[in-house]
Amino acid sequence: MSSSETDSGRPTDTNDQPSGATDRDGRSGDRVVDVEDVTFGYTATPVVEDVSLTVEAGEYVAIVGPNGSGKSTLMQLLLGLLEPDSGTARLFGEPAGRFDDGERIGYVAQNADTGKEMPITVREVVKMGRFAHVGFGLLSADDWAVVDKALATVGMAEFADRRITKLSGGQRQRAFIARALAGEADLLVLDEPTVGVDAESVEAFYDLLEALNDDGITVLLIEHDLGAVVDHADRVVCLNREVYFDGPTDAFVDSDALARAFG
Repeated sequence: MSSSETDSGRPTDTNDQPSGATDRDGRSGDRVVDVEDVTFGYTATPVVEDVSLTVEAGEYVAIVGPNGSGKSTLMQLLLGLLEPDSGTARLFGEPAGRFDDGERIGYVAQNADTGKEMPITVREVVKMGRFAHVGFGLLSADDWAVVDKALATVGMAEFADRRITKLSGGQRQRAFIARALAGEADLLVLDEPTVGVDAESVEAFYDLLEALNDDGITVLLIEHDLGAVVDHADRVVCLNREVYFDGPTDAFVDSDALARAFG
């Protein structure tokens, strides 16, 4: 990706995406996320301002920035959970707020304790990923095969009958990724997914994300761990209300965007 910068150092072109991105059907250049000139505030003060961002199928994009920079708010805007005050947000070519093809999106929350009080097994959690396809009825043999494949993919097959309450933080996050895989998601959105997860599990978690991305799943990651971002993401968006950088990870490391965004 190439981007030109203003005198303030902020990139002005965030739409020149890497070529050759493909989804799992082999198509190239499919736009998964398209946010254009979006401004939003919970009060009169904008939390994100004049933000433009596109994500093509097959990309691995990380959004970084200081606490309170608008990262999670931007995630809610691009998923259609919030409506922009101005600008537009689209998912798979449709207005994000009206997008109803939910099985195409897998979401993993930032709290590793999510699900700790749920008295259900790992397989039952992953089974929920099929509901977008079959409703709340009985799953067919083919549906269960998809569930079992998702468990195997994330290395959780041996824990399938264990209660979710008995898992470590890293294991729970793997179970929630398996749920997204069981839904056959094209886009995986993760909001600081390794908070509260031990260091060894964090590395294994990011190895898994990289393998899923290699298989064609688009990954959009909000992360505070800059080391993990540098090691694994192909592209970085640096945000503090406005976009301070949008480009390849190597170029981000060599830039002063982080210092400017964190002030």
